[in-house]
Amino acid sequence: MTPMQATQAAAKIPDIQPVRNVVLVHGAWANSSSWSKVIPLLQARGLKVVAVQLPLTSLADDAAATVRAIALQDGPVLLVGHSYGGAVISEAGNDPKVIGLVYVAGFAPNDGEAAGDLGKAYPTPPGLAELRPDALGFLTMTTKGVTENFAQDLPLAESQLLAATQGPTNGASLGGKVSHAAWKTKPSWYVVAEMDRMISPDMERAMATQMKAKTISLRSSHVAMLSHPVEVARFIGDAAGAAKQN
Repeated sequence: MTPMQATQAAAKIPDIQPVRNVVLVHGAWANSSSWSKVIPLLQARGLKVVAVQLPLTSLADDAAATVRAIALQDGPVLLVGHSYGGAVISEAGNDPKVIGLVYVAGFAPNDGEAAGDLGKAYPTPPGLAELRPDALGFLTMTTKGVTENFAQDLPLAESQLLAATQGPTNGASLGGKVSHAAWKTKPSWYVVAEMDRMISPDMERAMATQMKAKTISLRSSHVAMLSHPVEVARFIGDAAGAAKQN
């Protein structure tokens, strides 16, 4: 091989970059502090972590907030979404900087689907009965709903704090349809919450199977990142280690 041929061959070798940036997206009736226990564990692994604060006004607005956070990162991004945040990352994850998606008890709509469209083939989760709309179409969860259905495996004082600091969520957000599901073209990981009372665990498993996602199951309420932060952080960290950008 001549020097010129060697140079040309080397140019064809993909530049493999490890993922050092993790962008976390919270769900409905929550805020970015949902990730407060996971963030320091990921940082201890040397990862740069950002938690997006969603406006919870529409899927388009929430995806735009996430894309802005992605744009500020200095390299490839692993995008993580909890609950409704799964729909958000399914849309925002089409950004070319995103090279992997992690769903934590998250919705994973297909093309043209909304989070609110999913679940019709499964029993209605009990937590949905505790949502209360206001005059502008924003939904708030009762304290009972949070303590008994949203975060039933957390200490009462902690779940009551979640109820007090929740982000009221516009019903339009749950009706926003994903244009192209990023999980169809990017590697995905999924955390199934086996004691979830907000999304059917059977539906979570079905979505994970549809995505061909690497999956773990935890004996957790809907907020697995708060009740099982070590396991969730380890799973996210391992996904960052496995995801590579060519």
